[in-house]
Amino acid sequence: MDINELVDNRDYTLIIDKSSSLNTDDGMGKTRWQIAQESTFALAQKCDELDYDGITIYLYSGRFRRYDNVTADKIKEIYAVNEPMGKSDLKSVLQDALDNYFQRKAEGKAKTNGETMLIMTDGIPDEPKEIIKLIIDATHKIDKDEELGISFIQIGKDKKATEYFKALDDLLEEAGAKFDIVDTITLEDMQQMPLSQVLLNALID
Repeated sequence: MDINELVDNRDYTLIIDKSSSLNTDDGMGKTRWQIAQESTFALAQKCDELDYDGITIYLYSGRFRRYDNVTADKIKEIYAVNEPMGKSDLKSVLQDALDNYFQRKAEGKAKTNGETMLIMTDGIPDEPKEIIKLIIDATHKIDKDEELGISFIQIGKDKKATEYFKALDDLLEEAGAKFDIVDTITLEDMQQMPLSQVLLNALID
């Protein structure tokens, strides 16, 4: 299969942290939340080109909200009715996104090439070991490596978070995963490369 075909004919889900730490300004003159909004819009525009029926967007803190069939022009509306507050419960939202994918797959409604999930966050989630377990379990339900890609996009400069995401990226198979389906990237690195490469890196690492 042509590498570019991998990013086509698949569904895209953006999972965006809106916990209170997103109010932080890392000396950029903008909060992490403002930077996340700009990056979400850019990613959504790229996904629009590839996913004709719109993408799924989740915003999460202590609870999450899911928006289906979103096109890039709806991003500002979504951000306008959300603001950073509370904790970072990634486990519940990731569970919902994975369950949603596997349900659609079982019903024959998933796209041929599978799904890419892009998780935009600034720190270690509240239950870091549970996240690892969720991802490992998901790898045992897929048929091939490229079917499901999960990319963690780190906003801000939390060193402990960088270490956690790097471990997720590098040690997943050692921890019992069937495939390595995780990629991690900082927002700074993401801004230096074409967005199509960001989407591809979630699948081939």
